[in-house]
Amino acid sequence: MEVDSVFYTDRSGRATSNPLLDQLPSYQSLLYRRKSASTKRRSSSRTRLSSSGSGKWGMNTVIRHEEKQRSEMQERPVKELPKTMAEKRQDKVQRLEQDLELSQWRQWRQSTRRTLRRLREDAQEWLSSLQLWRGDIHLIEGMFGTGILSYFSFLRFLVMLNLVIFLLMFSFVILPIIIAPYASGNVTYNLDDGSVCSVYPSSARRGLVIFHEHITDLLSGGGFLEQTYLFYGYYKVDSIQFPKVTYNLPLAYLLVTVAYLFLSLIWIVKRSATGFKRNLVQDEDRFQSFCNKIFAGWDFCITNENAARLKRSSLLYELKTDLEEERIKRKIAGRTRKEKCRIYVIRLILNIFVIAALAACFYSIYRATVFSQKAQMKKENFIVDLIYEYLPSIVITLANFITPLLFSVIINYEDYSPAFEIRFTLMRCVFMRLTSIGVLLFSLWSQITKCKEEPCVCGYNHVLYSCWETRVGQEMYKLTIFDFIIIAAVTIFVEFPRKLIVNHCDCGLAKWWGQQEFAIPQNVLEIVYGQTICWIGTFYCPLLPAICTIKYFFIFYIKKVSLINNCRPATRPFRASSSNFFFLGVLLIGLTLACLPVAVSVGQIQCSQACGPFVNYTTSWEVLPRTVSQLPTGVRRFLFALSSEAFAVSFFVITCLAMFYVIALAGAHKRVINQLREQLAMEGRDKRFLIQKLCQAQRQSAIRSPGSASKSPTRASRGSSSYHTSFANNYTEGVFLAHSPPDSSTHV
Repeated sequence: MEVDSVFYTDRSGRATSNPLLDQLPSYQSLLYRRKSASTKRRSSSRTRLSSSGSGKWGMNTVIRHEEKQRSEMQERPVKELPKTMAEKRQDKVQRLEQDLELSQWRQWRQSTRRTLRRLREDAQEWLSSLQLWRGDIHLIEGMFGTGILSYFSFLRFLVMLNLVIFLLMFSFVILPIIIAPYASGNVTYNLDDGSVCSVYPSSARRGLVIFHEHITDLLSGGGFLEQTYLFYGYYKVDSIQFPKVTYNLPLAYLLVTVAYLFLSLIWIVKRSATGFKRNLVQDEDRFQSFCNKIFAGWDFCITNENAARLKRSSLLYELKTDLEEERIKRKIAGRTRKEKCRIYVIRLILNIFVIAALAACFYSIYRATVFSQKAQMKKENFIVDLIYEYLPSIVITLANFITPLLFSVIINYEDYSPAFEIRFTLMRCVFMRLTSIGVLLFSLWSQITKCKEEPCVCGYNHVLYSCWETRVGQEMYKLTIFDFIIIAAVTIFVEFPRKLIVNHCDCGLAKWWGQQEFAIPQNVLEIVYGQTICWIGTFYCPLLPAICTIKYFFIFYIKKVSLINNCRPATRPFRASSSNFFFLGVLLIGLTLACLPVAVSVGQIQCSQACGPFVNYTTSWEVLPRTVSQLPTGVRRFLFALSSEAFAVSFFVITCLAMFYVIALAGAHKRVINQLREQLAMEGRDKRFLIQKLCQAQRQSAIRSPGSASKSPTRASRGSSSYHTSFANNYTEGVFLAHSPPDSSTHV
């Protein structure tokens, strides 16, 4: 008869009620649940066998789980097993002997499966060897750990994303125009109809051109660059007639714009899902967070001594931060109403000050943009013209430099927890950086849609902006170039001299200043700011993704050299476990912001009548319904059905049902997880209870028979497959802990 692994027997060998085991916390909890569930199950004589069913079920579950693990281990290659070399050799011999007993068909299937698995592993290894910056990223991981590694991995992700966006724009917009003359393609251009709206004066310089004027054109996107593939205005093509097909370039231009935004959304969401689940699990339980930091917090990829010292201090800082958060939670719970009112008033005043500072920055950006647009009409000299061109970029950069310093000072007086201080300051910085781009675009569109005589004849100010899309593309181009110049200049002219001063100057001020810290969140905000500009500017500057790809390629090496030679990891590091999710979350906010101006310009603002592929349309979106109206009747009806209210409502209902199902499933999983946690805690109490009873029995045995202490090991070692230890001498029967043989699946 199968009984529990911890049992009580009488002299006849039968399992009977055990007063000791009935005192187990898990058994008492089971009885309490049974009483609360049904009063019919009450009984005065509860034996141990009454709960043996649950024990058998638990043992069977463990056995099934072990059999599943054993089968999975047998399917894995021998070299991947966590065993010694001798055990691996023995396992390999056993597998060969088992293969000989199989039929030829099963032997062929197993050999084929192993061959395919080896081919897949070799292919994955070969693809991983082709991964961009694989060796550099491993070097950074080995020297500074996974926290800083996450920044460079994020930078590599943006390089690949921009490369894919460039390939989309090049394949469907630029390449058809290039190959049209060589593929017998007849290009149909949007011709000038003679109206004032279709006049597009050339900005190319004539006569003798001084070299610094070429530099101005290169930095501003004007002059010879304006009439190239770089900007929107050059693509004045309506259609391309190939021998067997007609290529609609305006439709391709619009669909590629929608495609690269949608592709970016899918890619970001897919990458952020893993980080979100990990972040959710780690933030669920504070005790689990403490255990992870203490027992699994060390990064064994670190080989540098200074990095190891900093990792130790960062773990110590995180533990202090968690303890400080617990202290602040208790402090918040014990606040009086007067203290709460005082803190809320202080936070209200400081937030009003923050809003005022942001409003001042946004107004400065607006005035700088308006002044720059007017001043560009007057040419004075090289330096002044260049300052006028880059005045909005300079003001935005100064605002992005000053406001984080202001936010870091203000947050100290708002009495938040340390972790919330970091997140709240970062969100303020994100809002400042990304909203500044929106203010710049608003300033441009206020000038584009404003005419001396209202309403505008062409729908926009054709006098100052004969091709307003190209002008917006030039502003995005200048922001991208200036952002790269600032990053490179700060590394060369600030971080490098700072390290020299700190290392070779013994004055107290230099020691207080210290070496430059590699702050991960601030560096991430820089590249997210640049990526948001790229998403917005790609519609107006189709080659901007290629420029951003080259830009991030050089930034990777600039930051790598700066990290290794000039900087040190931050003493207050951003948690590496949640860094990837934070990066992608901020990037998703930037993508949302980028979609708004692109959607407004495509669907609301009238297209330029002098340049671009949408000359024959009122807005860029108009090309889509006009193309749909030319499709066959069946296809048109199908598309109309997809865009109808009935389909939208049905799709919404199905989506809601699927969402409710996923929510219910997640709730069920959460309840199971909570039950398993309670079960683990209960098992821990059982073990503690048994250990206490065992120690108590040993003390009583030692007190009553001191001479038996030296003999008990001899008696305990005489058993073959199980040995017995007496809990106490006051029982007439024996209470035993039965240990199964090593090959058995029974566990205590």
